[in-house]
Amino acid sequence: MTSQTSMKRTTVLKHEWQLQDAKARFSEVFRLALSAGPQRITRHGRDAVVVIPEKEFCRLSARGRQPVSLAEFFARSPLKGSGVRLDRVEDLGRPVPL
Repeated sequence: MTSQTSMKRTTVLKHEWQLQDAKARFSEVFRLALSAGPQRITRHGRDAVVVIPEKEFCRLSARGRQPVSLAEFFARSPLKGSGVRLDRVEDLGRPVPL
């Protein structure tokens, strides 16, 4: 194996780790998550967790700050005081001959 080939292999960034390797080399996992992107950690050959930077986590979890109900969504709407009528007209249905 040439030294150039071995250099290429050492510069390849790792993005997937077995749990025991991630524990032993946590500083490297941490550094790569910040500089090279998400780092996947597997346990018993199955995907277990992904280490991502805080900024990315906040972006992805923004959905968690959405209103919990449709009523709350409309109550927080910027169109709340716009004059749009959202009242529902009572409808008893149509008469059906029996």
